[in-house]
Amino acid sequence: MRLCSFVLLGGAAAAPAVADTVTVTVPQLSVAEYHRPYVAVWLEPAGGGAARTLAVWYDTRKRGQEPGTKWLPDLRAWWRKGGRSLSMPADGVSGATRPPGRYTLPLPAGLKPGAYVLNVEAARETGGRELVSVPITVPAGTAKASGSHELGAIAVAAR
Repeated sequence: MRLCSFVLLGGAAAAPAVADTVTVTVPQLSVAEYHRPYVAVWLEPAGGGAARTLAVWYDTRKRGQEPGTKWLPDLRAWWRKGGRSLSMPADGVSGATRPPGRYTLPLPAGLKPGAYVLNVEAARETGGRELVSVPITVPAGTAKASGSHELGAIAVAAR
């Protein structure tokens, strides 16, 4: 009897993790000098409007005359859309760079129904830059896209 209750509760707890998420893949690259990329993830209305930053991954440990924030303008599209007005570190948004792997972020709670564009931008020292834009409709929208070099698969699920 307890096993059934545990399984039911475990399934109920796992269900919300699938809904309203963004999955970003940082690929493993075979290069001589690899540096973790700076990554910005933001959402904006498809017809234009204010951008909402969901995540910014940068070198949070670098301090002194050349802090990690010095290279945030290399995320050019995000910087122009509102990154320059964001004070770092931003609570709940900023964090350290990530190694290759898949990362899941929640979509903002209370998004109004409508058409949006999810943008994921990456820039890497001695590497390249890449911007992947994914159109999405809220609610009940899912979309996928993939980068070609600095970013891997990007998936959005808004249910």
